[in-house]
Amino acid sequence: MSISWSETQHRRLNELEAAERDLKRKFDTEQDRDRAFQLLEQDLVRSARQKLDELRSGSRRPRLCRLESRLANVLTDNGFVQVTTPTIMSKGLLAKMSIDDHHQLASQIFWLGKDRCLRPMLAPHLYYVLKDLVRLWEKPVRIFEIGSCFRRESQGAQHANEFTMLNLVEMGLAADLRRQRLDELATLITATAGIDHYTFESIDSTVYGETLDIVAGENGLEIGSSAMGPHALDRAWQITDAWVGIGFGLERLLMVAENINSLGRAGRSLGYLDGIRLNV
Repeated sequence: MSISWSETQHRRLNELEAAERDLKRKFDTEQDRDRAFQLLEQDLVRSARQKLDELRSGSRRPRLCRLESRLANVLTDNGFVQVTTPTIMSKGLLAKMSIDDHHQLASQIFWLGKDRCLRPMLAPHLYYVLKDLVRLWEKPVRIFEIGSCFRRESQGAQHANEFTMLNLVEMGLAADLRRQRLDELATLITATAGIDHYTFESIDSTVYGETLDIVAGENGLEIGSSAMGPHALDRAWQITDAWVGIGFGLERLLMVAENINSLGRAGRSLGYLDGIRLNV
């Protein structure tokens, strides 16, 4: 009867980015397994240290930073203006998104006192900026933001309390072009991230009512969510134009594009640097 890695060994090998074929290896005895683990761990530690040396020499930047730069460049090249808004959000702006004390999302918010929180999404601040830009600029108005968002999530391979979002909005386009434009923008972002195939799935949203989620990868991971307007939420911002918007999770884009099995390895971390485990 063959045996697999122990739970502790499997966790350690997964941390060190062992190949799937190595994670699935079987052994006749515990002695064979433990010896194989020792040799494999040594090889993986050596590889991790080499990658860390490459980072130090300046020959590469963390993958999350590289992706942010690529996305910002391709969007500005396509007529979008990057905006940067505060990480702290007022309770009043969330209320305009229908998120009050009784909303499903309220329990996931990191509150800073009674009236402020760490932003759980970028949309309220983008709405705030757009209400002025549609008055000041010729349409269509195209903006985007890349930044951290915070939610009290169940920690796991696909969730984290802090994650990086890209939100892009194009407002003032012809209503009959909205669906086509969503396809064009989704293709632009996924191709830039290194993803060659995705699908749209209609999903019920606790904020927007209905969204078109963007799904990719072998396991059908949700990497983004899109919506179109005019929308009922627009009234709170005195916005009447047709628009399209998409929000992407950058860590999830990396998970699919680079076959990473844990969101923690793709994003901000104290235990990993560019996905490389530091306890080596």
